[in-house]
Amino acid sequence: MTIFPPDPDFEALRLELARLRAAQGWSYDELAARSGLARRTLIEIEQGRTIGTLKTWHALAHALDTPLGELFGTLCEEHEPPGSTGAGL
Repeated sequence: MTIFPPDPDFEALRLELARLRAAQGWSYDELAARSGLARRTLIEIEQGRTIGTLKTWHALAHALDTPLGELFGTLCEEHEPPGSTGAGL
């Protein structure tokens, strides 16, 4: 029997990006300048039109001074992350 992992919650990741940007009081232009990413890329991620690449999220984590693992932790908010107590039993 094959057991598939739960789907990642990309909506939560998108909302976390918007929350972190707002907490800094940054516009898309400010985050673009600090991350080296295009303003359009940021808008498309926050509006859910694209997921972005690992390289994109790495740049965002550094710009927002947030550990990448903490940022990506939002992908598992609605389910038990791998390695949790009782997983795989």
